[in-house]
Amino acid sequence: MKIFDSHFHIINPKFPLVKNHGYLPPDFTSENYKEQVMGFGIVGGAIVSGSFQKFNQEYLLDSLNTLGKNYFGVANIPIDISINELERLHKSNICAVRFNLKRGGSERLENMVELSNKLFDYYGWHTELYVDSKDLKGLKTILKKIPKFSIDHLGLSKAGLTELYYWAEKGVKIKATGFGRVDFNPISIMKKIYSINPNSLMFGTDLPSTRAKIPFSIKDLKLIKDNFSDNEQKKIFYKNAIEWYSKN
Repeated sequence: MKIFDSHFHIINPKFPLVKNHGYLPPDFTSENYKEQVMGFGIVGGAIVSGSFQKFNQEYLLDSLNTLGKNYFGVANIPIDISINELERLHKSNICAVRFNLKRGGSERLENMVELSNKLFDYYGWHTELYVDSKDLKGLKTILKKIPKFSIDHLGLSKAGLTELYYWAEKGVKIKATGFGRVDFNPISIMKKIYSINPNSLMFGTDLPSTRAKIPFSIKDLKLIKDNFSDNEQKKIFYKNAIEWYSKN
């Protein structure tokens, strides 16, 4: 089974980090990543900028160059980024902007609509949200103004699942990642999302699982393989994500 890893982080000590709520992550280089997923069948993926990387893009460009053309970047981008810099990022397989609405470290919420639409209009980029699903109801008016977005880690909270299902029905991508971060049974929620929209779910390892209560392990892969058919797995593990990331 081919796997596209829709969500992981690279933490290279050669590049600067910024403490987020006093936290700095351990090193996790491209080489560490390749070693950890060896034998999983991973054929590409999305490197996602963390809150602790703030607006630094150089680590991301270096990681993309190391991992190769089947990997895409999700960057923390400031509202005042220059066109020249955007061109450089776009040519390097960066195709999305991330907003960390849970911990900060990205552009502010009040600039999300403007920046998301600008990046979509110029380059077809989408927006990725690290957001607790219990906050989705209050964000609905804002989110309706964003042309394309995904939600990380199954939305994190059982309390906001009704809103998560609403967005799945509207065609929003939802990352089946961070099982050790959520407060519910991930398989039952994934089955519900899949029944609403088979094209929504995208698997990701979430490596190196920074700050997660339970880090990713091969058991997470087995959970999906034991509970979804081969055709469902093809969508969750590969097809949904490769179509999402390679459209640009």
